[in-house]
Amino acid sequence: MLKGNMAAGVGVKLASWSSRALLYRTTSPGGVCRQHAAVTQIVRAKSSATADSQSNQEFCLQLVRSRDYDGFVSSLLLPEEARRSSLALRAFNVELAQVKDSVSQKTIGLMRMQFWKTAIEEIYRDEPPNQPVTAELWRAARKHYLTKRWLLKIITDREKDLDDRAYRNLQELETYSENTQSSLIYLLLECLGLKNVHADHAASHIGKAQGIVTCLRATPFHSSRRKVYLPMDVCMLHGASQEDFIRGSREQNVRDVVYDIASQAHVHLQHARSFSHNVPAAATAAFLQTVVLEDYLQKVRRADFDIFHPSLQNRNPLLPIQLYFRSWKKTY
Repeated sequence: MLKGNMAAGVGVKLASWSSRALLYRTTSPGGVCRQHAAVTQIVRAKSSATADSQSNQEFCLQLVRSRDYDGFVSSLLLPEEARRSSLALRAFNVELAQVKDSVSQKTIGLMRMQFWKTAIEEIYRDEPPNQPVTAELWRAARKHYLTKRWLLKIITDREKDLDDRAYRNLQELETYSENTQSSLIYLLLECLGLKNVHADHAASHIGKAQGIVTCLRATPFHSSRRKVYLPMDVCMLHGASQEDFIRGSREQNVRDVVYDIASQAHVHLQHARSFSHNVPAAATAAFLQTVVLEDYLQKVRRADFDIFHPSLQNRNPLLPIQLYFRSWKKTY
């Protein structure tokens, strides 16, 4: 009996000693340092990832503000959950839009477009390239389940537009506008969590109007570089040559060309508004660009369709207020 108690006592002491030894090994200075280093590394990695994310967001914001101010203001008026993704999409659009004017050879432009095609594929494999816009686009695609087809369609038609020639006719300009500008609006609707056939129809017409207005607005800039992209069928109808636009002519035939093209943009705006009774109120946030389009078309009319009138190059200082008011009214 005594031997049994002694054996039990020895066992308890050994167990106690083993626990203490284990505790000592676990909490030894070296172990504590290693644990502290691991925790520090994790915290630093998270801080670095947060800093990168903020840096990417800031890059897109500044890019859109400098290159697409109207789109920048429109994005700020979106609901908070869609605002950052909208800026990512607009930054993506800016990146593609400036390829044509920033390369001297078509081959270089094609290489840049191929980069974006590859980037989209990698984004949807959760392997985005280490680039601010692609990182933000990946975040937006994951958050809102953006349709890859619309992103690729924008790239494909921007790539076709690298051919340095005028649009053959107004319908060709409308098709290009549908595939680029309308596709962007479809993506903005997805950021707002909306899938509605009437909103899509309105988006289609708004995108076409925006593409046409963009072509008109850019005409003085392109003409200064001896390039004209206005639809050839409308120019031929009124006997206006490319040289007339390159010279900055303000003759009546040139004004007639501008009138016809601007009128088509106005028609698309009217069509878009014809769906307004069936479009969800939340969708109007994606259609704020109509304020910008309407403002330009009114200025063109006041200038008697003189595309080279100096007033058309001035930004409307009241535009942000007008956008805010339209956003508050939830109309387009």
